[in-house]
Amino acid sequence: MARTRINPDHYWTPEIAKIIEQACDAGLLTLMSDADRDATRMRLLESVKPGETVWVFGYGSLMWNPDFPVAETRAALVRGWHRRFCLWTVLGRGTPDRPGLMLGLEPGGSCRGMALAIAPQDVERATDRVWRREMLSNAYIPRWVEAQTHEGTVPAIAFTINPKMERYAGRLDDEDVARHIALAEGPAGPCIDYLIKTVASLDKIGHRRGPMHDLLNRAWELRG
Repeated sequence: MARTRINPDHYWTPEIAKIIEQACDAGLLTLMSDADRDATRMRLLESVKPGETVWVFGYGSLMWNPDFPVAETRAALVRGWHRRFCLWTVLGRGTPDRPGLMLGLEPGGSCRGMALAIAPQDVERATDRVWRREMLSNAYIPRWVEAQTHEGTVPAIAFTINPKMERYAGRLDDEDVARHIALAEGPAGPCIDYLIKTVASLDKIGHRRGPMHDLLNRAWELRG
């Protein structure tokens, strides 16, 4: 059987690219094809006029590691969606025996995060990069949301959870979520680091209390 080979330039670092290749070869991950991935990107960008700034809404790792050129960052509030650990990970920050969890946007409520601006001249290159990262598989559904900022409301691209995806965890109770985050660890490091950096990013934009902070406190307790 042919081994999976991907271009490491598309996936953060050579180390992460190797993790992805190994996960594919082990049957733990199915990559979205380049054609299918780019088709979703082109459909979403159809409404963007030449010379326009494109905004991306970050609510997890995009807040602290966007990995694409960001022209401006604003604290933002999106209504109609809330952040939740609802996606199993058995590669980067977990294993098949002890899976970790990653964030997704679920319908309902609201979510505080960051609106990240892509300058007009960078739209093609930056959106291609963020799509290769967030749309690695079919875990997310990209869509436009309204991001409210102190400087006004902007349309922003958000990667919402795909509930039909096989790694969708559903609505686990908070104790189960905290336990998986506290104990899971994979080649990319402990799952709790993902939550620590998310909370630090929320603190940075002035959101210093909330469910993510409570979850981190409980995960530290369970970690002992």
